[in-house]
Amino acid sequence: MNTHYRDTRKIDPARGATLGDGSPNDADRIEIGPTQLAFAEWAAAGLELPDLAKMRRYRWERLTRHITERGYGGLLMFDPLNIRYATDSTNMQLWNAHNPFRAVLLCADGYMVIWDYKNSPFLSSFNPLVREQRSGADLFYFDRGDKIDVAADVFSNEVRGLIEAHAEGNMRLAVDKPMLHGLRALEAQGFTVMEGEEVTEKARAVKGPDEIKAMRCASHACEASVRAMEDFARVHMGDGKTCEDDIWAVLHAENIRRGGEWLETRLLTTGPRTNPWFQECGPRIPSRNEILAFDTDLVGSYGICVDISRTWWIGEQKPRPDMIYAMQHAHEHIMTNMQMLRPGVMIPELTENCHRLDDKFQAQKYGCMMHGVGLCDEWPLVAYPDQAVPGAFDYALEPGMVLCVEVALGEVGGDFSIKLEDQVLITEDGFENLTTYPFDPALMGES
Repeated sequence: MNTHYRDTRKIDPARGATLGDGSPNDADRIEIGPTQLAFAEWAAAGLELPDLAKMRRYRWERLTRHITERGYGGLLMFDPLNIRYATDSTNMQLWNAHNPFRAVLLCADGYMVIWDYKNSPFLSSFNPLVREQRSGADLFYFDRGDKIDVAADVFSNEVRGLIEAHAEGNMRLAVDKPMLHGLRALEAQGFTVMEGEEVTEKARAVKGPDEIKAMRCASHACEASVRAMEDFARVHMGDGKTCEDDIWAVLHAENIRRGGEWLETRLLTTGPRTNPWFQECGPRIPSRNEILAFDTDLVGSYGICVDISRTWWIGEQKPRPDMIYAMQHAHEHIMTNMQMLRPGVMIPELTENCHRLDDKFQAQKYGCMMHGVGLCDEWPLVAYPDQAVPGAFDYALEPGMVLCVEVALGEVGGDFSIKLEDQVLITEDGFENLTTYPFDPALMGES
């Protein structure tokens, strides 16, 4: 029998110089963090806050262990989400995603160095696990022009020096997403470049106790933001002037109000624009008595991703019978698949034993049946039987993994789609659904 946190939760009364998560209680923290609104809502809900120092140490220890277990000298990270995982620091995350100016080297002995924007080394100073702040990892053409090779040589020399000092000169270096000149320079230094993403994805897959607390808080904040969006949509949709973007903007604003960070996509559509799925929201002005479907893809409080989907019927009339059937079928799909989740089950077993959608929904089904989630959509991916690649995901689920169980359901040429998704924690003896947001009663045929 599972014992869930919701049955034993308690309010953390910590006050004084620090907040309940260990950050300074001065409303002036350097690192991005929750707002007073979020803290108040979590206290009212009885949620326990994460201990951020413990969460950061768990991540650092986990990465270091994965490096040493593989016999690597270190792990060099350019991906801003991997840098966030290793250091819990951010710097212009979206701009950094396409202009990679940050890098972090974690050596086999745990010594960690960050290369940051030259004017902002202070952004990681709150974390004592980051032992040095440097600059010079910006190896992209806009910033370096025709002399990227010079900058790459300087940077790679620094990496080599650190590996000599903190990894006994072990030149097997895992790297996640190097720019071309950076890769060439590292290889010219004598490094054997290994697959860094394999290291980071496996490390990030299993969440520690404080990461799970952070995810509970982020999930609550996300659902409060979704509720505000639903309330707005039910009042304003069909007024002749409110468009999809107006509705979607509410979720963005409410996420930011709670200390969230960004939304990865624009997946909200209405009426016939829900089919085929993956159109993104725009200026369409929906009418009453239409479907609205969305996928949050939300990077929220503490940088935790909350990736849930719902489909609503907005209007006073009843939805059509085919819409109700599709909603019920989609709900059955994710709930049946969820029942397979437990520690030890192999990912190919999930694929083999999954609930089968009706033939008419097969052509436009979602790109995966489940996927990991943490700071963003993460490893592993659970494919449908006709999309699975043998040997790609031959791994067992472990306690502490979090998977999103989802479905997109619509007929080819149809005038609507249903999108549903819940975020689920693998426990010691089964699973716990972290998502509490209700399913639309009208589409479920309950009203």
